[in-house]
Amino acid sequence: MTSYKPSGVCAREIKFELNGDTIQKVEFVGGCPGNTMGLSRLLQGMDVNKAIELLSGVKCGNKATSCPDQLACALKQAIAK
Repeated sequence: MTSYKPSGVCAREIKFELNGDTIQKVEFVGGCPGNTMGLSRLLQGMDVNKAIELLSGVKCGNKATSCPDQLACALKQAIAK
């Protein structure tokens, strides 16, 4: 499982597992439990590029980023390797 340390959000860590271009699992450590659990379930089985497209640029209130946006950053970084 890949681990990513987000910045500017309540979540302290985002863990995820990819199988090729498909998201297998996503876990948030910290953050809003209901929202992050719901997001994790929705992303299971989704194409990583589709998830990046949907989540990039999402903001949380007046913050410049959000947990979904930080996950998009993590996924971009993972597929660039």
